[in-house]
Amino acid sequence: MPETFLKIPQIGEGLQEARLVAVLKSPGDNVKRDEPIYQIETDKAVMDVESPFDGTIVKWLAEPDTVLKIGADVLVLETGSAGAQAAAQTKAPEPVTAAQGASVITLKIPQIGEGLQEARLVAFLKNAGDTVQRDEAIYQMETDKAVMDVESPYAGKIVRWLAEPDTVLAIGADLVELEVAGQVSTVAVVSAPASSPAQIQSSGAANRLGSGRRRDVSPRVRAYARSRGLSNDVIETVPATGTKLSESDIDAFMSGSPSIPAATAVTKNENYSELPMGQKQRLLMSRLTRGSQLVVPGTMTVAMDWGPIEALRAEFKASGGDFQPSVFTMFAYAAAKATANHPMFRSTIVGEGVVRTYHHVNMGIAVTLPGDDLVVAVVERADSLDWKEFAAACRERIDLARGGRDQANESVTLSLTNMQAFGIRDAVAVVVPPGIATVFLGEPYNGLDPRSKDVKLVRCANLGITFDHRLVNGVGAANFQNEIKSNVENIREFIKP
Repeated sequence: MPETFLKIPQIGEGLQEARLVAVLKSPGDNVKRDEPIYQIETDKAVMDVESPFDGTIVKWLAEPDTVLKIGADVLVLETGSAGAQAAAQTKAPEPVTAAQGASVITLKIPQIGEGLQEARLVAFLKNAGDTVQRDEAIYQMETDKAVMDVESPYAGKIVRWLAEPDTVLAIGADLVELEVAGQVSTVAVVSAPASSPAQIQSSGAANRLGSGRRRDVSPRVRAYARSRGLSNDVIETVPATGTKLSESDIDAFMSGSPSIPAATAVTKNENYSELPMGQKQRLLMSRLTRGSQLVVPGTMTVAMDWGPIEALRAEFKASGGDFQPSVFTMFAYAAAKATANHPMFRSTIVGEGVVRTYHHVNMGIAVTLPGDDLVVAVVERADSLDWKEFAAACRERIDLARGGRDQANESVTLSLTNMQAFGIRDAVAVVVPPGIATVFLGEPYNGLDPRSKDVKLVRCANLGITFDHRLVNGVGAANFQNEIKSNVENIREFIKP
């Protein structure tokens, strides 16, 4: 029976590699065309990949959790078995001899959409020897935008296909030879020079987790886990209390439940010992790695007059009572209010070239736990809350975080990090997508008052911001930063003791 090698598809412009998350079919399983057969993870998302043909799984050429180059072979599919209807489409048929007096032209992968560099050949709609009409669909290709039928620019006969389905081809690459009547001087217009498709081999080493294939995670639970900020490699490690992973298992994992085994040494010798990385640090590592691949960071720092906030804090303390907001809570409120006039800091980048702007900001606050673990508290709709509501929500969410509950999710666009207690005046914060900026607050110090003609000391604190330059430019970030500064220096306009 004929066999074809399926490759890791190009999904999204500029992607170089993907991680094989899970195989959804085993050797010997029958599959239908467009049926999901495995999952991959790119820096954009985790997605199901569908079979382009009916057939039977012969063997997998890589194991789950392997990082593969785009275009690497991943699976052998037998397409001549019972129930398979696409056997004739799996391999390029033998060439057809051109008729006397006819000419053979070569059609290329067309440029459909500005900026596209390559496309994946999904399926042949015609075989060698078939007659085609002008504007008749002859194959399907997939770009980072969509899957589409591509039509023949001429009437003629297919001589031979120059690539196999599931091959990633450069825009302008030779694809099919077409016999046409007479002489044709031009072929389909493309905007990139012709090039041969690169045959990229996998360089990723296998790194199985457990059995290397997890079948106990439903799409609903996986979506819930990702909404809690877990990447797919972390989901693979979450213990299940029953036969299937549940949302409560995700919650227990996120809260650091005692039922989850603590990390123990796995390797020791006279020079070193090795420990499995903690769950929370693995989660953070996954987020930071994604950020380093996507974000184009810009960083700025400005000094602000910290005296008004310290004076207001002293008044709360002198008044007594249970309501004793910290200086950081006041600062966070000043930052939340600034987002009302700067929608870019309530925004995120979705896919390629789409900006999603939320009506209100879900603000993240970095919280350090014992052992240098780091989690995120989230104050939802922070800019819509009045002062008392914000302070109460801030305290509640930070308390949850201190109990080990990481609240990070896809809707957090702005995060705050506070290093005042650690004697750090300046730092370059990290932006973790889909967040668009991180605001840094440094320790208070005595500095010169820039508003005074005389030498005068005032209490200052440095306000830093790191922003994703893909969406936010320097002037926009500076205006936002200066509005936070103004809110801090005029904090009594927002907060009454």
